[in-house]
Amino acid sequence: MALWMEAGSEPKTESEIADLEAIAALKESAALEFKEKGNQYVKSGKKHYADAIDCYTKAINQKALRDSENSVIYANRAHVNLLLGNYRRALMDAEEAIKLCPTNIKAIYRAAKASLSLDLLGEARSYCETGLERDPNNEELKKLARQIDAQNLEHEHIEAQVSKAVATAKHLVSAIESRGLRIGKAVFQELTGLKKPVLDSNNILHWPVLLLYAEVMSSDFIEDFCETDMFTAHLDTMFSESCPPLPWDKENNYTREAIELYYEAILAGSGVCLPKAKLLPYLLEGTAGSQVESIGDDDKDVTEWSYDGNSSGKGSSKWIKVNEKRTLHDVLKEPNLLIPGIPVFYVVSKRSSFFYKKFRDGKWSLP
Repeated sequence: MALWMEAGSEPKTESEIADLEAIAALKESAALEFKEKGNQYVKSGKKHYADAIDCYTKAINQKALRDSENSVIYANRAHVNLLLGNYRRALMDAEEAIKLCPTNIKAIYRAAKASLSLDLLGEARSYCETGLERDPNNEELKKLARQIDAQNLEHEHIEAQVSKAVATAKHLVSAIESRGLRIGKAVFQELTGLKKPVLDSNNILHWPVLLLYAEVMSSDFIEDFCETDMFTAHLDTMFSESCPPLPWDKENNYTREAIELYYEAILAGSGVCLPKAKLLPYLLEGTAGSQVESIGDDDKDVTEWSYDGNSSGKGSSKWIKVNEKRTLHDVLKEPNLLIPGIPVFYVVSKRSSFFYKKFRDGKWSLP
């Protein structure tokens, strides 16, 4: 009997030939039955999709059908995989269907749809063009082509936004480096959010500045402190007589003539400046470029900086008083000042005598 023939051997007798033809007919019948059963499972709803895939796979494995028929089954399995969100498998099945029958429009459509779902826009566009060449009036392909065009435009728009954000961040880094400023790890983002400096068209930096009232750990925020502004300009406005007292300042200690401004000096051997490879991602936080993984080779070979103690800062205290008639730029350039993401200054009042002395003596620290 043909069932006992060795693999690769040719049937020699009419009986063997008849047996093989009968086996082929049985396998073909089984394949068609599995195909039809798969179709019924698809119509029965999502909970039967796995059964449908199993039936289509069994039909293919019979290896009994013509290429055009197998192409239909592969395309059907691609359809179910699309419904299940198995886009990579759907694309593989659709591509196999196209190999077996290049005119299978449903397979071409499903290859395009799977490619679009995988964000393979070039491949999706190619499949759509191929399908429309064969069937110019196919409305499903036309609709899919419009979706691909829309997604291409969206990608181009996002890429433009990312490029602009990265270029802006790089210009900021250059501006910071050229001024000799040092940026450390952001410390008070729960108060400031993702605010960052802005470089205007005249190459002037505008900083968001945080003011902390050390005595009560309350805060104020200056949205736009131009680097060329003196501190007096902002303090005169914030503490003018026309402004109401701070809600927690019951004794009215924090008046314009009573307040002083300080920054925290970096003591010898402490404080690490962000290298460019970390500064760029920090400046990109909250922008379209925040997910960029690599930003060029110029981010490499950057060493970290720490203050060596050889500064012009007076006294042993880590709190350095700000000369209010200086500009923000001049203060930020101090060699013992490390900007914690954005500039932070501490407001104390000479009228709060006990706390004022404690602060000036360097006996107060952040809680």
